[in-house]
Amino acid sequence: MKMLSGTQSGGLRRYFRKGKPSRARVFVARGVILLSASAHTGFISASASAQQADPATPVVIQPGAPGKPSKTLAPFTRAVLPPKARADAEFMQGMIVHHSQAIEMTALIASHTENKDLRALGARINSSQSDEIKFMKRWLAARAESISMSAHGMPAMDMPGMPHGSMGLMPGMLSAEQMEALRKAKCAGFDHLFLTGMIQHHNGALIMVKDLFDTAGAGQDAELFNFATDVDTGQRAEIGIMQGMLEKNHQRERKEEKR
Repeated sequence: MKMLSGTQSGGLRRYFRKGKPSRARVFVARGVILLSASAHTGFISASASAQQADPATPVVIQPGAPGKPSKTLAPFTRAVLPPKARADAEFMQGMIVHHSQAIEMTALIASHTENKDLRALGARINSSQSDEIKFMKRWLAARAESISMSAHGMPAMDMPGMPHGSMGLMPGMLSAEQMEALRKAKCAGFDHLFLTGMIQHHNGALIMVKDLFDTAGAGQDAELFNFATDVDTGQRAEIGIMQGMLEKNHQRERKEEKR
């Protein structure tokens, strides 16, 4: 307990003066001591509260790569976009072209087939790839990149079903002849051409993702990395669905032939 000050001690001596103190005087003396101790405790509590109220120094933590420790950065650290990689922009520009053809293919479904499963699949592809095109355009605009791919970035591709050296077609994209055949087909014939063509198309997108990650310095942008991996995962899943639909159609055709 805190000792009384000289003034407080002297006041108590004058209060008691001589002789045994009365109960009233003892009560008053104890009150003075308790008030003094309470004031001292209140001062300490106020000081502690003031220290706790002071804003703490901000801490910026940078998560480490898998298997690597995190880093503590300076409080004034600001997020910046990673260095540009030419392959990143070309991947996005090319994928916009690629997705656009898939949307063109799905637009034919309503007038070319009554297959409910195919219609549901087409709606799913159309919706997801339309949203992805919007994302890719925003990504390019934020980095002051053109939405369209330059002529030198459009490679000649030798893909199944495509004329040798076709220009302006990304991996897996249908040739002009394939698209024309799809437009002319109806019902079961359309279903088959659509499914085989879209499987080819999706496999081309997987090639584009692989080429991106195989390019030194490319695919380091976090948004781009997440997008490309989502494309890979999503289109692999849809390929499995379409292969199942083809097999189902083949089984139905075989049953009809036996009748």
